[in-house]
Amino acid sequence: MSNSTDSWSRFDRRERLLRFFGLLAGLVILVAAWRAMEVNYGYAVTAPRELADLFGRMYPPNVGYSREIVGPLLETINISILGTALAIVMAIPVAFLGASNTSPNKPAYLLGKFIISFTRSVNVIIWALIFVVIFGPGALAGVLAISIRSIGFTAKLIAEAIEEIDRGSVEAITAAGASPIDVLIYSIVPQIKPAFISVATLRWDINVRASTIIGFVGAGGIGVPLQTEINYFNWEAVLTILISILGLVLISEAISAYLRKKVM
Repeated sequence: MSNSTDSWSRFDRRERLLRFFGLLAGLVILVAAWRAMEVNYGYAVTAPRELADLFGRMYPPNVGYSREIVGPLLETINISILGTALAIVMAIPVAFLGASNTSPNKPAYLLGKFIISFTRSVNVIIWALIFVVIFGPGALAGVLAISIRSIGFTAKLIAEAIEEIDRGSVEAITAAGASPIDVLIYSIVPQIKPAFISVATLRWDINVRASTIIGFVGAGGIGVPLQTEINYFNWEAVLTILISILGLVLISEAISAYLRKKVM
């Protein structure tokens, strides 16, 4: 009787070699990408000293400047709310087109997927630049940039929620003679309502953050005075703006988390 036992291995020899060379190739690409960046390590060495110097010029914050940024802060909130609301209105039909179980045909399904991918692939700053060129500087460009950028994210998650609905209730209502509109209202909408509210509040939370930076390209909000004060090296005012942005983001995060918790 042999005392030898077969050793178990999760991967065979070929798979182990493939994983090894795959990891090696990944490391080579990582090193090559790092070298291609041509990092100036001299700046990295002096960065702590420069950061300390910058903070010394920023502190203490200019408290008196707070009154001047109330308007831009309110504009930032308005841009995030209006942009999110407009995005939801446009994302709902796109979501039904992009869901395999509600799309009327293959071309419509592909169109929905294309819109979802396209609007998500362009950064909000690029959208803001485009709309600033079209409509001029101001909050309108910011609202449109936020809304278009949010369509893909919102529609994608809603479409996934639609695809996961219980088909039994849909078939039961349909068998009872309900119209497609009745099926939508009484079967599909109630099932995706929690996901819809969660996605909407999460996207609004993200858009609050985005609304604070689009002002750098003239699309309104708190980013406009922030860029202005940076250009004038008014660092105490810059710190005041950054503190206000932090407070706004924390408040929006708390509201979003609370609303998502209520619907879960």
